[in-house]
Amino acid sequence: MRKNCHERVSLVGWARRVGGVCVAAVLCLLPWTGTASAHGSVVDPASRNYGCWLRWGDDFQNPAMEQEDPMCWQAWQADPNAMWNWNGLYRNGSGGDFPAAVPDGQLCSGGRTESGRYDSLDSVGAWKTTDITDDFTVKLYDQASHGADYFQVYVTRQGFDPAAEALTWSDLQLVAETGRYAPSQNYEIPVTTSGLSGRHVVYTIWQASHMDQTYFLCSDVNFT
Repeated sequence: MRKNCHERVSLVGWARRVGGVCVAAVLCLLPWTGTASAHGSVVDPASRNYGCWLRWGDDFQNPAMEQEDPMCWQAWQADPNAMWNWNGLYRNGSGGDFPAAVPDGQLCSGGRTESGRYDSLDSVGAWKTTDITDDFTVKLYDQASHGADYFQVYVTRQGFDPAAEALTWSDLQLVAETGRYAPSQNYEIPVTTSGLSGRHVVYTIWQASHMDQTYFLCSDVNFT
C-alpha cells in the first residue's frame, strides 16, 4: 500500500523489507532529519519527485520501474535522495527574480538547487501525468507550516510538448496568483484555464513566509 503525504517512512518496517547487508547502505540515503522533514511540495497534481516517491517509495528497488515508469526510474538512479527529500526542493535568496535564479531548462530542479540533487527532474520525457480538467485545484502540503507570501501557478502553452522539449520560462503562462496564506499544513489554490488539452506541465512557485525561500515545483498533467 502506498504512503500518503502526511506519513514518514517507517525505518524499522522498511529496513526489515530491505533486509541484510543493504540496510546500512540504504538508511544512509534517508533524509527524514533536518531540513528534509521541514518543508513541503505540491501533492495534487503530484510534483515529479513526490509522484515518484508516492508510487515507488516502498518498492524503489523493483526492476519493473524501468519499464513501467522510466522517468521515475532514471530519477531514482540519479539520486534517491531527490525522492526521499520530495519536500526539500527549494532555493533561498532569489529576491523575486526567478528567471535569474532558475535558468531555462532547469525549472523543475529549481536551478539545480541543493548541489544538483534534483537535476534528474529536468530530464525530458514522458513523465506520469495526473488527469485534470479546465478548472482544477493545486493542493500543497507544508509540513512545517511556513505559510506563503504568495503562490504563482503557471501552465505550459498549448503546443508545448514536455515529453520532447526542455521547459523554459517562455513556455509558461500564468493562470493563478494569490495573496498571503497564514501558516498551515494544507493549502489549496483554485485554478481556471480554457482551451488546453493533452499533456502539460503545471509549474507552481511557492514563496514561503518565514524567509526568502522559494519552491519551484513541476507537476505533469493531462487535460481531459
